[in-house]
Amino acid sequence: MKKFYYFSFYFFCIYLNTLVSSMAIELHISDDQVVMGNGLLQLTFTKPGGHIIGIQYNGLDNLVELHNPELNGGFWDLNWSDPESTQTRGKFDMINGTVFEIIVQNEEQVELSFKRPWDSSLKDEHSPLYIDKRFIMLSGSSGFYSYAIYEHREDMPPFSLNEARLVFMLNIEKFHYMAMADNRQRYMPLPYDRLPGRGQELAYPEAVLLVNPVEPEFTGEVDDKYQYMCENKDNKVHGWICLDPPIGFWQITPSDEFKTCGPLKQDLTSHVGPVNLAMFVSAHYGGVDVVLNFKSGEPWKKVFGPVFIYLNTSPDKENAVSVLWENAKEQMRTEVQSWPYHYPLSEDFPHSDQRGSVSGTLLVNDSYVSDNPMLAVGAHIGLAPPGEVGSFQREGKGYQFWTNTNDEGHFLIENIRPGDYNLYAMVPGFIGDFRWEELITVTPAGGSIDAGTLTYKPPRDGPTLWEIGTPDRSAAEFFVPEPDPKYVNKLYVNHPDRFRQYGLWERYTDLYPDKDLVYTIGVSDYHKDWFYAQVTRKADNDMYIGTTWQIKFKLGNLDHSGIYKLRLALASATMSKLEVRVNDKEANPPVFSTGSIGKDNAIARHGIHGLYWLFNVDIHCTHLVEGENTIYLKQANGSKFQFGVMYDYIRLEGPALSSET
Repeated sequence: MKKFYYFSFYFFCIYLNTLVSSMAIELHISDDQVVMGNGLLQLTFTKPGGHIIGIQYNGLDNLVELHNPELNGGFWDLNWSDPESTQTRGKFDMINGTVFEIIVQNEEQVELSFKRPWDSSLKDEHSPLYIDKRFIMLSGSSGFYSYAIYEHREDMPPFSLNEARLVFMLNIEKFHYMAMADNRQRYMPLPYDRLPGRGQELAYPEAVLLVNPVEPEFTGEVDDKYQYMCENKDNKVHGWICLDPPIGFWQITPSDEFKTCGPLKQDLTSHVGPVNLAMFVSAHYGGVDVVLNFKSGEPWKKVFGPVFIYLNTSPDKENAVSVLWENAKEQMRTEVQSWPYHYPLSEDFPHSDQRGSVSGTLLVNDSYVSDNPMLAVGAHIGLAPPGEVGSFQREGKGYQFWTNTNDEGHFLIENIRPGDYNLYAMVPGFIGDFRWEELITVTPAGGSIDAGTLTYKPPRDGPTLWEIGTPDRSAAEFFVPEPDPKYVNKLYVNHPDRFRQYGLWERYTDLYPDKDLVYTIGVSDYHKDWFYAQVTRKADNDMYIGTTWQIKFKLGNLDHSGIYKLRLALASATMSKLEVRVNDKEANPPVFSTGSIGKDNAIARHGIHGLYWLFNVDIHCTHLVEGENTIYLKQANGSKFQFGVMYDYIRLEGPALSSET
């Protein structure tokens, strides 16, 4: 029966588009407004500011909200700091255009520009950037495109760019259902439910316990925008649904090339407001390590977008949610196949004939796993600006292009903008990062580059004596507890992403009130016995203290002349100091210390991973004994609940075998 509804909707859309496809796009310009419409929808902009104050569609006068006390409509904004700042939040900057221009106007396409040149007299109010916001409408298209060009010029002072985004505040009375994946969609609370009296702020302002919501069904739930985060690689379509009349409002992101920090970087999508976001730069799940810092006079230019704002409707009110969502996914696939778009007219957006491709095969050589090189199956492999091994996860000024290797280890990266790149890869099942030493240059003439057969040799000194976890840059395989019944989001009950529940860090104190975790190799099961994060423990005085975990293991024949190696792969770190001791809990100094690392805040934000860290610890045989041994992992920084680490994978290697030495 569902297929019938989808086909009915499909033919309804064809019929509707046929009616309007021959209509020219109309553009009406007054002193303070620009109105653009194509027969399917109509947009109203402020002039010359370039804020969307009206979206008219399917009989609804306005899909955006204009009555919020602060943020309304659709707009581009950013957050920036002075260069000496060490924080990830600074000054809010709403991008108000000062120059309006029609880039093109014909029957098939209109492209509008709202520019804001930098005004040095407003240096304390505006970020030192030249910004050009663009909006495109096509004839017969049930939606519109938006992109922006950000430029830091040689006459501009230094600053830090913390966040850049495109925001839509949707009609509060109409949009109540949110969808971002097949298994991540639901009716949402109202923004009023988060206000004092109806909502109770929890450990941080974004997390609110709904104590007296307008709709009683939400009583006792936690609302937190971070529960709806998504990795760049999966962030293709998300949005909201109005049921009367049936309307879907969707943001479709056809490419990740303009996103920061690689395919695993997480960011906001849609959340209570109702808010729909396109995040281009943020410090989420990275902290100060991923803020974009610009020197005085440093030349830089980047195109963010285009993204497509897609509107759909359905004659089938009874099944509107599933019909609109399935159609939005189908439109997403169409947009992805259409990338790079040919209609953006900025010279800074290269079209397909100005882009290149890189192909090749990736192998993995780990002689302790296989005598022969292995196919790198399902690896993330991509191009990013030249840098050190793994630098892509902290890089945001340039463009990145990623794909996955197939079952034969082959890869093809297409539609690459001209520039110089390194080739990076992350291979599931193996620790560390691959970087090809050759520089790859893609020219404006395009063309294909064959990298040939490449081999990644992951860190390895000796045979595996034992291991905990799976090397996949995530802590999801470890024990994720049930949430406190007082703090539940019903969406994530019995859900694969159960780690997205609020307050799971507190469950460690419940499970280990007096003593810390002890894991015994050969007896314990990391799925059940290794808590997903080494967090602090809440003490009787409501303070938080650091924790020390133990790994107990047996050694048979101790190699008295060799060096053992402990591999510590971390999926996240927040204000942590991880110390390693062997068979002496009080040893000072420890065998190894990371020093203070990390500000990705993934524990508090239910992220299951943030930035990836790999530490290789030498353990001299004099620290070990034949028989029972204990490794102590102390997270020494206490004082706050969000301090801690998430482990990706731990491995102890013996000394190299005699045939290898």
